[in-house]
Amino acid sequence: MKPSFLLFLLFSSSLHLSFSVSEPYTAIFSFGDSLADTGNHLVDGPNPILSTTHPPYGMTFFRRPTGRCSDGRLVIDFITEAFGLPLLPPSKAHNTDFHKGANFAITGGTAMSFDYFHNRGLESTVWVNGSLSDQIDWFQDMKPSLCSSPEECKEYFRRCLFVVGEFGGNDYNAFFFAGRGIKQVISNVSVIVGGIVEGVERLINQGAVDLVVPGVFPFGCFPLYLKLYGSKHKEDYGRRSGCLKKFNTLAWYHNEKLRVGLERLQKKYPSTRIVYADYYAAAIRFNLAPKNFGFTHGALKACCGDRSKYNVNMSARCGTSNATVCHDPETYASWDGVHYTEAAHRFIAKGLLEGPYANPPIMSLHSPKDSASFTTK
Repeated sequence: MKPSFLLFLLFSSSLHLSFSVSEPYTAIFSFGDSLADTGNHLVDGPNPILSTTHPPYGMTFFRRPTGRCSDGRLVIDFITEAFGLPLLPPSKAHNTDFHKGANFAITGGTAMSFDYFHNRGLESTVWVNGSLSDQIDWFQDMKPSLCSSPEECKEYFRRCLFVVGEFGGNDYNAFFFAGRGIKQVISNVSVIVGGIVEGVERLINQGAVDLVVPGVFPFGCFPLYLKLYGSKHKEDYGRRSGCLKKFNTLAWYHNEKLRVGLERLQKKYPSTRIVYADYYAAAIRFNLAPKNFGFTHGALKACCGDRSKYNVNMSARCGTSNATVCHDPETYASWDGVHYTEAAHRFIAKGLLEGPYANPPIMSLHSPKDSASFTTK
C-alpha cells in the first residue's frame, strides 16, 4: 500500500452474531492492499518506484522478498495457518492450484475504481488498477476453475472464508498525496465505505457465506505520517499515544461508518455471517503500551529506514541502498514506517482469532480439528 494514514480510542462493538458450525474451512480467499498482498504486486511486475520487492523485505520468516510489505508474515498468513491451510498463493501466480484458497490483494489496492479518482483529478496518485471491484472480477475469472455448477459452487463456498480488506487507506492517500485537505477527505468517507459494502455484497451474491471485513488501522500512528504531516502544536498529538489526532479521527470515522454498513448488510442477508474485524483497536495497543508486547523501541519508530526521529526518510526508504535495518524486528511494531513487522501482525491476528477484536472471534466461525495451535511466538 502506498503510505496510508490518521484520537479517539475505538471501543466500538463489532457485530454480535450467534451461531455454531463444526466443519473446517477448506479454503480462504483474501482481498485487499499491501497489508494483505502475498505476491500479486511481485508477479504483476513490480513498480520501479517501490522497494518492497527488494531485501530486507521478507528477512525474518521467508529469508527473501516475497512481495509482502513486511519483514515476514502478515495477518492473513497467521489466519490461514491457524485454520491449518497452506499460505495463500497470489491469485496472479501461474500454474497454481487455488482450491485451498487464493489472495487477490495487491499493493496499492483501493476500495474505489480508477474512474472515481479520475473524476476528482486524483489519477496521478493512484498507480495500480487493483480496486476491490477489480479484485472481485479476478475472483470471478477464477471461479470456473474452482467449481463447475451452481450446486457445486454453493457447497464449495459454504466451506470457505472470505477476508475482505482492509480497504480505504490508499483511497485516502490519493487525496492527501494530492494536497487535499482533511475536510474534503472526510466528505468522501461515506462514498468510500459504500464502495466497500457494495463489494462485500457482490461477493455474497457470488456465493460467499462467511466474511470477515477489517476496518482501517490508526493512520495517525504510522511513523511515515508523523514524519510527513508532523505538527509544531502539542495539542495535535494524542497525549498517551503520540499519534496525530486528525488522521486517527478519520480512521475512527471510517470504521464506524463501515461497521454500521455491515450491520445493515447482515440484516439484509441473514444466512451469511459478516464479522467486522477491529484492526484499529488491535493496533492502537502498541502505541498505548508498546512494552507489553515486547516493542522496546516503542511503536513510532520504524525498524527499516534511516536513523532520524522516526527512522523514516523518503531518500532512505526501506529496501534502498541508503536504508539501514534493525537486527531485532521483534522489538519494533513498525517495519518501514507504514507497514507493520511480523511480530505486530502476529499480535493483531491473535486478537482477531481469539478475541476481542473480532466478535465473534474468527476462530469461532469454524473449529477445524486439524488446525494449528496459535501461539504468540
